[in-house]
Amino acid sequence: MAWVGDARLAAGPEATWYLETAFTPGAHLGTVYDDPTTPVVVTGVEEVTSMRVPSGRLVVDAPWDDDDAWRYERGLLTRPPRELAVCIPPGVYRVEIAWTAGPYEFFGERFDGVECAATRLCIGDGPVVGWEMGLGVDEDIDRLQPGEEPRFGADANVGCFADAGAWTTLSAPFRTYVDGSPVPRDTEQLPDGCERVRDESQRADLVTFTAESGGVVWLGRTKTGDVAAIVVTSGMAGAKA
Repeated sequence: MAWVGDARLAAGPEATWYLETAFTPGAHLGTVYDDPTTPVVVTGVEEVTSMRVPSGRLVVDAPWDDDDAWRYERGLLTRPPRELAVCIPPGVYRVEIAWTAGPYEFFGERFDGVECAATRLCIGDGPVVGWEMGLGVDEDIDRLQPGEEPRFGADANVGCFADAGAWTTLSAPFRTYVDGSPVPRDTEQLPDGCERVRDESQRADLVTFTAESGGVVWLGRTKTGDVAAIVVTSGMAGAKA
């Protein structure tokens, strides 16, 4: 029997088009804002790294925010991370970023307009037949308002994928503050400003990525309902179809 999702979570036509186009090199992802003659082009899909998710439970959230870091440093309770309600098979998965370029001019200076269009965690090889929003474990579908897109916030424009079972250890380097000021953190530097933290005791990882002000999490489902991809978009701004 083919998978049929909940219509309240299903991606609309615009989001579906974006999700299916963002990871197609050479495709036009709309045009530059205020310049309909210049296309935004998908320049490539880069594999940043792979990450381990032994628990099958996934956090997609900011690795920290200022208030949480302050409370963490003082031994106070912090808010729980945004763990997805859906579970995935324990395993090792690729993290990929789709890049776009849309050249523009600002005050007489030319810029290449390179941006992250979306970030993807590749779960399976099956073709995606439908997209739906990924709810958090504490989010109730019955409370969604029409048109509402649940998302995580990221004041520092950084999001992450992380194994939920090892969250406390994996997020600790991002919560080190002294007298309210952040100190250098012990993380592995990856391409394009991404970072990775490993917890070898649980063989689990956290990988950061660019997420301007946060992002919406999308689940790509196969015809059997399995999750083939988890994609984060940051508002799908900067381009128009």
